[in-house]
Amino acid sequence: MAKRKSKIPEYGTTLRSGIEYYRTRVKDADGKMLELYALTKEELYQKETAARLEKEEVLFRRENPTVEEYCEKWLTIRSATVSKNTIRDYESIIRNYIIKPLGDMYLADVTSDDIRVALVPVSKKSATMYARVNMLIKCIFYNAERTRLIDHNPSAGISAKGGIPAKGREALTDEQVKTLLDAIRGLRPYVFIMIGLYAGFRREEILALQWDCVFLDVKVPYIAVRRAWRTENNRPEISDILKTPTARRDIPIPKCLADCLREEQKKSISKFVIADSNGQPLSLSQYRRLWKYVEVRSQKERTYYKYVNGQSIKYTVKPYECGHQRNNHNIVYSIDFKVTPHILRHTYITNLLYAGVEPKTVQYLAGHKNSKTTMDIYVKVKYNKPEQLLGVVNQAFKQ
Repeated sequence: MAKRKSKIPEYGTTLRSGIEYYRTRVKDADGKMLELYALTKEELYQKETAARLEKEEVLFRRENPTVEEYCEKWLTIRSATVSKNTIRDYESIIRNYIIKPLGDMYLADVTSDDIRVALVPVSKKSATMYARVNMLIKCIFYNAERTRLIDHNPSAGISAKGGIPAKGREALTDEQVKTLLDAIRGLRPYVFIMIGLYAGFRREEILALQWDCVFLDVKVPYIAVRRAWRTENNRPEISDILKTPTARRDIPIPKCLADCLREEQKKSISKFVIADSNGQPLSLSQYRRLWKYVEVRSQKERTYYKYVNGQSIKYTVKPYECGHQRNNHNIVYSIDFKVTPHILRHTYITNLLYAGVEPKTVQYLAGHKNSKTTMDIYVKVKYNKPEQLLGVVNQAFKQ
């Protein structure tokens, strides 16, 4: 049986530069009219057919995007409300842990089992990384469900808990806080550490803090969180876009921090509380040098390299308690515990909870989105030795 040929429609003609062309118009996927021209009816028919097929393909892909296509769209949407650094961070995680295992699948075809399989390699990473990947997966599929690209969210029932638990992130004890403050008193990071310990600020909130947000001459001294510090190519960027809307808060401060800030304000030449010698906010490299004051006083084992007769020689230094640095006897190895800017904040929140502050209040002071975050992440036993817990137990069961 002979194959039936498609009937070529009658097309209008037009003159262009003295040459007669066949002409037609078709709508593209965005509803715009496209003008098509050809020297023959057959050629114009092929162009028209190709344009209609392309339109159908575009419309199909819009309604049925792959995971990779939708991730790219989601990142573009989020870029309007979060910082460049955050988007870069999201993009790296999404490409490595979501697009690699799932990118070629149509979004609507992804099942909860597919997501669980994709999370297996992430489970061998840290608990923090696992939680971040899980969070991004849930955000992407929730948004797809909300815009009706998928009928249900396959990530809804997947646990956010997984990965290797982080070590050494416990809150500092009162004794450790005293040791830390004694070690860096009078040094450049002292004010930074005081704000972390007694106001619970995030690193980016401390480095963006300006004196116009520090209220010391009022009945209840407080600090307002209104700005965030980020860096682009090592250069500082101060923004009013905070990590979350709930990060915007007013924090009452204890007397020890208020006194510290009053002394600092007297000698300050900058509008920034933490500034470089020119009164400008710190760059990333300047911040790292600031934190070196803490690191060099730690008893953590260090590895160095030095050149001897043109060869790089590796050697290890094992600081001992209360020992002095070989090249600078003013530096004493007194810090025998891990300390990071986040541990300062962790200590602040933990101390509030163990002082009996209501979780919703702690949530506000910490700038968390919800109190569940506060309770799940920060509530850990501060003291766990019998001699430390004896008073608590006796108080609970006193006759």
